[in-house]
Amino acid sequence: MKNQITLAIIGLCLIFNTSCGPTLKVTTDFDRQINFKEYKTFEVYDLKELEGQLNQLNIERITNAIRTEMIAKGFTESSDNPDLKVNAISIQKNKVAVSANTDFYGYGGFYRPYGYWGAGGGMVSGSTTFNTDDYVDGSLMIDIVSSKTQKLIWQGVGNATIDNNVSNPDEFVSSSIKKILSGFPPEPAAK
Repeated sequence: MKNQITLAIIGLCLIFNTSCGPTLKVTTDFDRQINFKEYKTFEVYDLKELEGQLNQLNIERITNAIRTEMIAKGFTESSDNPDLKVNAISIQKNKVAVSANTDFYGYGGFYRPYGYWGAGGGMVSGSTTFNTDDYVDGSLMIDIVSSKTQKLIWQGVGNATIDNNVSNPDEFVSSSIKKILSGFPPEPAAK
């Protein structure tokens, strides 16, 4: 009984924590021929592409969160010939979701595969209501490029429906970057 109560409390906490902000779906891809253990230094670069899409506060949040995560992973920030260049790109699209709800009312029987069931024929009516919901579909891509080859070697994409303001943008950006970069560096392939 005590375990069930504890599980119920944990479940409620998870529901409330995940409902506080948009749910982030993350995908990653990388060059499987690369030995990521060779890389030691990084530089965050060229986030000017985010200007016009995001405000300066969010650009700073993204930059700081990337730095924090890369340093936590054991990389050293260097502007003098770094091994890796890290860039972020934001894509936002306005979208519309349409849903339909049909209500049936009246009296009559029901048709079953084995015949008609219920009282004799009656009148059944219905109405359909259409609802539209405007929202923003937002993606943040983090590209990691080898400075030596100038080629993309790893990419993480976080995607979320942004339908309202996030209550704590610092925490949301930081946790989103952490989640996107959780797969970097990738584990070496088993041989």
